[in-house]
Amino acid sequence: MNALLIMLISFVGYILMYRFYGRFIGRRIFLISNRNRVPSVEFEDGIDYVPTRKEIIFGHHFTSIAGTGPIVGPAIAIIWGWLPALLWVFVGSIVMGAVHDFGALVISMRNQGKSISDYTSRYINPRTRFFFFLIVFLELWIVMSIFGLVIAVIFSIFPSSVLPVWLQIPIAMGLGVMIYRRGGSLTGWSFTAVALMYATIVAGSFLPLEMPTLFGMPAPGVWTIILLLYAYFASVLPVTTLLQPRDFINAYQLIIAMLLLVGGVLFSAFAGSLSIVAPAFQSAPEAAPPLWPFLFITIACGAISGFHALVSSGTSAKQVRQEDDALFVGYGSMLVEGALATLVIIAVAAGIGMGYTARSGEYLTGVSAWTNHYASWAAAAGLGSKIKAFVDGAANMISVIGIPRHIAVVVMGVFVASFAGTTLDTATRIQRYIITELFTTLRVKAFRNRYLATGLAVLSAAVLAFASGADGKGALSLWPLFGAVNQTLAALALIVVTLYLRAQGGWKWIYAGLPAAFMSIITLWAAVLNQLQFGTEHNLLLQIINVVIILVILWVTIEGVIRFFRTVPDSTRVTGAVRES
Repeated sequence: MNALLIMLISFVGYILMYRFYGRFIGRRIFLISNRNRVPSVEFEDGIDYVPTRKEIIFGHHFTSIAGTGPIVGPAIAIIWGWLPALLWVFVGSIVMGAVHDFGALVISMRNQGKSISDYTSRYINPRTRFFFFLIVFLELWIVMSIFGLVIAVIFSIFPSSVLPVWLQIPIAMGLGVMIYRRGGSLTGWSFTAVALMYATIVAGSFLPLEMPTLFGMPAPGVWTIILLLYAYFASVLPVTTLLQPRDFINAYQLIIAMLLLVGGVLFSAFAGSLSIVAPAFQSAPEAAPPLWPFLFITIACGAISGFHALVSSGTSAKQVRQEDDALFVGYGSMLVEGALATLVIIAVAAGIGMGYTARSGEYLTGVSAWTNHYASWAAAAGLGSKIKAFVDGAANMISVIGIPRHIAVVVMGVFVASFAGTTLDTATRIQRYIITELFTTLRVKAFRNRYLATGLAVLSAAVLAFASGADGKGALSLWPLFGAVNQTLAALALIVVTLYLRAQGGWKWIYAGLPAAFMSIITLWAAVLNQLQFGTEHNLLLQIINVVIILVILWVTIEGVIRFFRTVPDSTRVTGAVRES
């Protein structure tokens, strides 16, 4: 199929589904109403609870849920063919991922902005709440520990991205001052901030920076320490100081990057230089796990991801200023992420064929370029390999517009690194919320202090990161579990959403119930296959943790089914909300 046709059909489909299915879910199923008081207004404190314009909170929400997920997932899953990857991204994001994100956001807003692990006790039982805390802490622990390494890898591959990524911080803080403290024009100052950011990108292309070994510590370890320290300070600051303005700039960066990619597809297609070189379907790539169920584990953020529920019920629910905005923020951002994942699929399915330098130094084009990069699962599975496939393919397409390729590479490198940085500091802030909620339940009041709770979050991540030595790669030992942990959380969140809707009466629950059943089966299936693989490798650590994941899936699913049949639906009320007239 033609790459341009794929893009056009997908994008039109996303727009139509937001217009019809998204609004149906919001207004008919969840009964969103601006008459409901939201946590950002009820508990406004200027630090975490801040009523925010939907355009700004969309920027925060999207850049937090995206990270590198919609890039690395499709960039590896395409080894099974572009068609299954595209279908899962399109269908999954509309009927599963967007419902999951939006549902978690609305329920949190109707429960004082609490995290999904906290309000689980209300919709299932207190026992299940503990298991949610366990799986959420594990996921955030891995994310915090690994994302410093992710950004370090990006800096290593694309040293030209270092300067613009770090200069984005003072630019964002300046934007926050001008908008929130001096009442400046949001549009005018945002345009100025974005212009400055792209000026730093041009400067970075001429001033690449590489981290040297310091005190015997290799560059990845040094970057990991620096980035965790950054995450600490970013996560204790009021959201209006750095988090919101930086994410707002990143939202503009997203729009510009996507427009460049769309333009690249259009110009390349009309010039006849863009054609899909990846196979439509490849059932048994060399050394790859089976497509079922691992396609649905490998592509997470582009279709459905449990981490999104943490962002929805962690930071975003505390900032949405009215319920109507939740549809744009929760449902809309997931569809935009699906659109981004679609462009990634096109970049690695077609863009890489426009020119690719193999590890041997040989310059390849066409099918041979794709085949060389995706020769086997091992060849394509490394983090650097995934990112390089996307950046190279995207830069090839963008260069057709007339932008020099070396600058296009920096634009895409900064784009990926900025999103990874946003995910890191958002994950740190959410982990602080989780620690506070957990210790509050245990009646340990000291961890209500945000500095102490954040310190524990960062310190625990550092312990994992440096468990293997000074290179900061300790979290890689748990990375094989991340996909299963993440999708387990998505399944559990959908179970909670299903039970919430079950209490409303009628058949509303089915819109979350069917996705919940699918994700529960898929994640349990993948976890069992992982257990067999870890046993073959005699990896005792992964076997023990994976058994815990399997037990959590089974426990919460069984408890959820029991609660489902014990719940007496009441069609005359809406839990935590008022019915629209």
